[in-house]
Amino acid sequence: MILASGRSLRGAVLTAIDPAYEQRVSRASQAMVQGELAALADDSFSVVLGGSLARMLGVRVGDSVEVTVPRLTMTPLGVFPRSKRLTVVGLFEVGAQPDTFQAYVGLAAGQKLLGPRRSVEGLQLKTADLISAPQTIAQLADQLPEGYQLQDWSQTQGSLFRAVKMEKVMVSLLLLSVVAVAAFNIVSTLVMSVAEKRRDIAVLRTMGARASGVMAIFVAHGLGLALVGITAGAIIGVLLATNISAITLFIENLFGVKLFDPSVYFISELPSVLMPGDVLMVTLASLALSLLATIYPAWRAANVAPAEVLRYE
Repeated sequence: MILASGRSLRGAVLTAIDPAYEQRVSRASQAMVQGELAALADDSFSVVLGGSLARMLGVRVGDSVEVTVPRLTMTPLGVFPRSKRLTVVGLFEVGAQPDTFQAYVGLAAGQKLLGPRRSVEGLQLKTADLISAPQTIAQLADQLPEGYQLQDWSQTQGSLFRAVKMEKVMVSLLLLSVVAVAAFNIVSTLVMSVAEKRRDIAVLRTMGARASGVMAIFVAHGLGLALVGITAGAIIGVLLATNISAITLFIENLFGVKLFDPSVYFISELPSVLMPGDVLMVTLASLALSLLATIYPAWRAANVAPAEVLRYE
């Protein structure tokens, strides 16, 4: 479908729905930012648009858009594509790509536009468990006669979720790389500390300190440095994650820029959900890498020969 408003033209996916049933199978009614999805229940030619699509068309609630349907109409002047003016009665935003192309009309209006009347070309089902949707569709396919086409979210949106999963894995690897670099800094700091404290280590060894005790001292020193950094990083990270939307808005207002253009990134804000399990996993992994980083410098400190060091003092 093509939606037009003034000089703006945008391609869109026009879906005819029954608002009463749509509220049972989707969260479209909960994503409404202006107007109500129930306004599509009457027979009037009205439409609910995605927030980004409405901004690109330059329309608001109460304005009208012209939809061109790929159906031909026979007139005395020739054959023309079917078009109709629709009144915008609501806007929705889910913070994803559908905001840029999705439009909803009432079932009766959709049947008049798309035809044939009094017919329904598809049904949308909602499963109690999102993960079980492919199995449920497979069971329905075995029970229905031939000629029906069934699709679940893993087929229509599967590539998106696979991409998100791959991005999460890559971000985890990048984060571990950053932690490894920080652990290498601990190694270099402790190695320099061992080089500077060779005389003190030799004195301790001559006074009866064991090699294991010297090693424990430097391991504790390294872990102390790591704990300070891990604690500070975890606190700052949690604060940034829980307030990222407010921080983004502050930067946009301060510099007068739009960090996330909805027409490019398909999102109007940066959502953030704090996951304590991920925070704990990152913290423990950082602590484990820091512990490994202290072993080599501590081993070098434990193997300092007191006689060789004090010979030149």
